[in-house]
Amino acid sequence: MGKTTGFKEFERKDEAYTAVKKRVADYKEFTVPLSNAEITEQGSRCMDCGIPFCHSGCPLGNLIPDFNHMVHQGEWQKASWILHSTNNFPEFTGRLCPAPCETSCVLGIIEEPVAIENIEKNIVERAFKEGWIKPQPPKTRTGKTIVIVGSGPAGLAAAQQLNRAGHAVTVFERDDAIGGLLRYGIPNFKLEKGIIDRRIAILEAEGVSFEVNVNVGVNYDVEELKDFDAVVLCGGATESRSLPTPGIDADGVIQAMDFLTQQTKVYFGQTIENQVLATDKDVIVIGGGDTGSDCIGTSNRHGARSVTNFEIMPKPPGLRSASTPWPYWPLQLKNSSSHKEGAERNWLINTKEFVTDENDKLTALKTVNVEWKIVPGQRPKLIEIEGTEKTWPCDLALMALGFTGPESTISDKLGIAKDVRSNYKAAYGKYQTNIPNIFAAGDMRRGQSLIVWAISEGREAAREVDIYLMGKSDLATKGDGDLPSL
Repeated sequence: MGKTTGFKEFERKDEAYTAVKKRVADYKEFTVPLSNAEITEQGSRCMDCGIPFCHSGCPLGNLIPDFNHMVHQGEWQKASWILHSTNNFPEFTGRLCPAPCETSCVLGIIEEPVAIENIEKNIVERAFKEGWIKPQPPKTRTGKTIVIVGSGPAGLAAAQQLNRAGHAVTVFERDDAIGGLLRYGIPNFKLEKGIIDRRIAILEAEGVSFEVNVNVGVNYDVEELKDFDAVVLCGGATESRSLPTPGIDADGVIQAMDFLTQQTKVYFGQTIENQVLATDKDVIVIGGGDTGSDCIGTSNRHGARSVTNFEIMPKPPGLRSASTPWPYWPLQLKNSSSHKEGAERNWLINTKEFVTDENDKLTALKTVNVEWKIVPGQRPKLIEIEGTEKTWPCDLALMALGFTGPESTISDKLGIAKDVRSNYKAAYGKYQTNIPNIFAAGDMRRGQSLIVWAISEGREAAREVDIYLMGKSDLATKGDGDLPSL
């Protein structure tokens, strides 16, 4: 695949970023695209490796060597055709996916891996620009009605697939705009919302119906779900994790998702009373994942006095750890664009107290350094290091600790079983809950995970719903069906 000697001739080249001072002045995407010639060279680096581990490393089973080869040959329309055969929304994954395909790339054993994610992004952007991505409404309708609860990537993927199978699909979103976590959980500087809107326009033209401000079990009676032939629950894992720490309820301790959602809504003209701002504040972000990184980037754009990041786990190595050899997902230090904009990062640190003044307003955090004691056959044990206590000035603490699972409103009212991790119980590969016509997919079923897994589960759940309703299905999931028409 690609050019036979391309991996020897061309080095990996990634998109550049605009200067920090310039990009933190607004909330727009700030990558500097490569030229078509440069992207063609990147596609040429794909090796004829025999066994494409990138394909198996991708939860969607994307046909990566195939679209790389098309880019190498300048066949961009065919590349788009191949890419969309397994991925409904490459414009999302091309921006937000952590790219497990790249960490399992064979070339990555000896060199920098193929820039798969950036190639994917360039293919879909070229396809939109050229007008190759067009609505594909079904030729016939089955008469079956389906409701998708939740409009994140899992819900949107399930909706598009089921609509193309000929079913009448309605998507309920409890917020005021479609997109779920993509809309309000991801900052605009990582995903401009027009990217979502143009894809929603395609789905609407194909026949998918969307209804916002519909919160099932709250302002929409769950009994009305019985009017549909099938229900697919894709509400995500939205229960934020907290800490059992003194002072956690102080004024100034804020859940990350509340902070990020407010900023996006304000950016698009909504009025948020008492918006949480980082302006001129000493900000501490607790949690070292992607959400924590998003909080750092947003705080810098607010004009924070200082931004500090706490992580309770050890600092990952700069290179792939021996404990996660190729082609596994590597234990390796990640420096996001937001980290590079300015933040003091601290590992192996535990928050012991949120210090407040007489008005219960946050003023500082007390911490202690920790270490992890590893005993084979036992759970790791957290050990505090004596004499390492420290007090950090802090006006705003952002809790970016991930999510414990989905909300239980729908499951309680419908009697849907849950697994031991509080997720909606539905076997992987079947996606059917204990109520036969109700299915679950994405983070609501598997717990907090990756966007690429959400799209994959939405596609696979759609196939199972189609089989449930029709007895068979022609819907493809992981590259096992016909490629879509252009």
